[in-house]
Amino acid sequence: MPEDVRAWFAARVPKDWFVAPPEVTADGDEILVVGTLPDVELAGGTSSDGRSAARAARIERFREETREDRIRIARDAERQFRRKVAWGARCGDLSKIFTTLSVPVMTRLRMNERTILDTLVAGGVARSRSEALAWCVRLVGMHQADWIKGLRDALVKVDEIRSKGPLN
Repeated sequence: MPEDVRAWFAARVPKDWFVAPPEVTADGDEILVVGTLPDVELAGGTSSDGRSAARAARIERFREETREDRIRIARDAERQFRRKVAWGARCGDLSKIFTTLSVPVMTRLRMNERTILDTLVAGGVARSRSEALAWCVRLVGMHQADWIKGLRDALVKVDEIRSKGPLN
């Protein structure tokens, strides 16, 4: 993702929203901005369920209190970068994405591939083939995260080299 998108959000997002600059990721359709909120301060004996509930409440309060400003920033970014903007927040080990696109993707599958999706639907893992396919993609992302990251890093290098090539 171009540094100009990150820089744009770093300049636009109020400094007091997050404990560090927000994490900004993007693809061709969407920009996702996720910031880390200060962790909750609770009594020493607070249960993990209590801590999770407090973190969820802090994220929800942030969501409500910043809604108008986030919408304004997102509209400006959508005009600037011609992509939708989604927001999220992290507090401790809890993360929540507020809004995000669900983009349809067309694919052609052979019978054995469709059978896998149909098995996931029949087994109650997913409600539809589309949901089953999304589940499969999430599973690959979780279990092959290091490999996917390496591939993304390699693609960044390819883009850098292409930008220096004779056609530019």
